Amino acid sequence: MRSPSHSSPGRRRAWRVATPVVVLLIGGLFAVSAEQSDGFDLRGGRLTDLASVVRAERDEAGELTARAAALNDEVEALSTELGDRSVARAQDEIATLVDPAGLTEKSGTAVQVTLDDAPEETRLAYDGDPNDLVVHQQDIQAVANAMWNAGAEAVTIQGQRLISTTGIKCEGNQVTLHGIPYSPPYVIVGIGDPASMEAELTTDPILATYRDYTLVPGGGVSWDMARLDSAVAPAYDGLLDLTYATPMPE
Repeated sequence: MRSPSHSSPGRRRAWRVATPVVVLLIGGLFAVSAEQSDGFDLRGGRLTDLASVVRAERDEAGELTARAAALNDEVEALSTELGDRSVARAQDEIATLVDPAGLTEKSGTAVQVTLDDAPEETRLAYDGDPNDLVVHQQDIQAVANAMWNAGAEAVTIQGQRLISTTGIKCEGNQVTLHGIPYSPPYVIVGIGDPASMEAELTTDPILATYRDYTLVPGGGVSWDMARLDSAVAPAYDGLLDLTYATPMPE
C-alpha cells in the first residue's frame, strides 16, 4: 500500500493544471468588476450621503445649463451672419421680445421676501400636521405671483431669473428650480415699485395663511419682507425649448 502522506502522480498533474486555471478565472473576475464599476465603488458606499448626491446633481445641472447657453450664443452668432430677409425680420421680432421674456438684465428698487422652515425642535414638538411648519412650492409661487400682480419687472428665486415657463417643483424637503435643487431659506426678490409689491404681498390670502403658521409657539415658519434700494435680476440663460407644452389657441 502507498503511504497516505504521498499523492499519486495523477493528482499532482491535476493540481498543476487546475491551479493556473483558477488564477486566470480570478483575474478575469477582477477585470470584469473593474470594467463594470468604471472606477466607482460598486457597493456605492460613497453615494449614501444624500447631500453629496444633491451637490453632484446640482453641479452637473449647472454645467449642462452653461453648455446649452454657450451653444445658444453660438447659434445666434451664426444666425446674424445670414443675409436672408426673413432671418432679419425674425431677428427684429426677437429683439423686441427678449426684454419681456426675461432674457435681459433688470435692476432697480426691489422687495425681498425670505421664507424658511420652522426649527427642528418646534417641528418635533408640534401636535398638528408637520407639513404646516415647512415651506412648500405653493408658498414660493404665491410670493412670486403676488410680485407679478403688483407689476414687478423681474422676479428671482435664489438668484435665478423667473420666466414664463419656469416651474417650481417640491421634492422632499427641497425645491427644484430650472433643474437645480435648493434648500431653505428661500429668497425671492421682485424688482419694481416696492409699495405696490408690499401691499399685494400683505393682502394675498395664501400668504396670510402662511403667516398664521409663523405664530406657532416655539417658532413656526419664518417670514421676512424688506425693501431694497437696489437689486439686480440677471438675464435668464437656461434652455428655452418646450418639449411637452404647446401654445393655447387664441
